[in-house]
Amino acid sequence: MDLEVGPDGRARCGWSAGSDDYRDYHDSEWGRPVHGDVALFERISLEAFQSGLSWLTILRKRENFRAAFAGFQPAVVAAFDEEDVARLMADAGIVRNRRKIEATITNARALVDLRARGGSLDALFWGHRPPASERPRAMADVPTTTDESTALSRELKANGFVFVGPTTMYAAMQACGLVDDHVTGCHVVID
Repeated sequence: MDLEVGPDGRARCGWSAGSDDYRDYHDSEWGRPVHGDVALFERISLEAFQSGLSWLTILRKRENFRAAFAGFQPAVVAAFDEEDVARLMADAGIVRNRRKIEATITNARALVDLRARGGSLDALFWGHRPPASERPRAMADVPTTTDESTALSRELKANGFVFVGPTTMYAAMQACGLVDDHVTGCHVVID
């Protein structure tokens, strides 16, 4: 379904139907520009945790993730050790996947290193923003990867990041406003 008319009479992207959490996320967050290393580190971490799961699962656990990962402060997470991994593996409030937990710690370390070299995740991420284009007419017109998400993935990996494949990065690009994939007719307007 490409569009869904909600209880408030507003047309939304069809994926947002069926849950107040999805509807709120769609209306207030998805596709709006996100800047700053901490905010972007959180988003790519959550996108990695979502891999293979429903985004609704991640949305409903987001506050638990923030608490478990020290607000996604890169320097704090970069210092996590095996005791922290064990603590996180025992935390029922998050997705307990060792590979994804370790990837988040690895990515925090990569971000700390990137900053130490004078770079930023914000500049790296937004440096792959594609030219503005028309909104997709239907969900079938929305790609799962693009040349830009592939290039972003490649550059992140070259900087030591993991669990940042082209599909995951395209989802992050959508969520963080690098592309506007709200379908034609959706009430959300991105400035």
